[in-house]
Amino acid sequence: MAETDYDLVIIGAGPAGLTAGIYAARARMNVLLLEKAVPGGQILVTDWIENYSGFPEGISGFDLAEKMKNQAEQLGLKIETAEVHSLNLSATKKEIILKDKSITAKSLIIASGASPSKLGIGEEKFMGKGISFCATCDGPFFKDKIVVAVGGGDTAVQESIFLTKFAKKVYLIHRRDELRATKILQERAFENDKIEIVWDTVATGIDGFFGVESVKIKNVKTDVETAIKADGCFIWVGILPNTSFLNDSVKTDEAGFIQADKNMQASVPGVFAIGDVRDTPLRQVSTAVGDGAIAAVSAEHFVEGLNS
Repeated sequence: MAETDYDLVIIGAGPAGLTAGIYAARARMNVLLLEKAVPGGQILVTDWIENYSGFPEGISGFDLAEKMKNQAEQLGLKIETAEVHSLNLSATKKEIILKDKSITAKSLIIASGASPSKLGIGEEKFMGKGISFCATCDGPFFKDKIVVAVGGGDTAVQESIFLTKFAKKVYLIHRRDELRATKILQERAFENDKIEIVWDTVATGIDGFFGVESVKIKNVKTDVETAIKADGCFIWVGILPNTSFLNDSVKTDEAGFIQADKNMQASVPGVFAIGDVRDTPLRQVSTAVGDGAIAAVSAEHFVEGLNS
């Protein structure tokens, strides 16, 4: 095939992308990792991680990201700050179009992640200070505390039930008079004494000094506004894949997440999707790391096949 700049280009430097970079660098591939912001992804705003193997005392998201980045760079991985504008995957070689240049690669790993949908009620101010989008990650920090949860789908209800393992009270805020979650999840929520569902209501603001102290709510039928005193607020109103640069170059599901097989390969040969950007049943550091390892080995085998 025609010469390319790299054997492999990785888009995104979260846990998935960094792990893929570690494996590719160890395999002595000519690899480049592109990150538009700071390496680490969403774990950078995770205050403390207690469920990642090898750190029994826990570790801050920032420190874990630093360890991953340093390990990758020590192995020779080149990390470049750049935002991908678009892709051209129509030819055998993959073209990655940046702001001021284009680069080519024999294989491509997309690890651009996903972002929680936000309500615009102050999430940014209280990120890591009581605001969370992951009960599995942060639930244990709210032991015997009061929390507010927002949403009405499967994720919101299931995660609210999970929160009751720690919190003494969970107020589930939902804008309608019935939940969208599956019936069995609804039944479990209704039967749980720690969950109080606040119907026909939306969250309108968050107050606090050092952290979340209360959540403002408004009844959509009466327009009456009140506030719930709470130590935290979990928001589950959807998650959006960071795929604006794809331009339909690979197949996605209805929500826009990239579809990939067991080898992490997307619909285009030599293109792989890992971590939160792909259609996956669990979005955790551990699963992202596993995705990264599989994709890097798959990309190595793909490139070897081209060269043979």
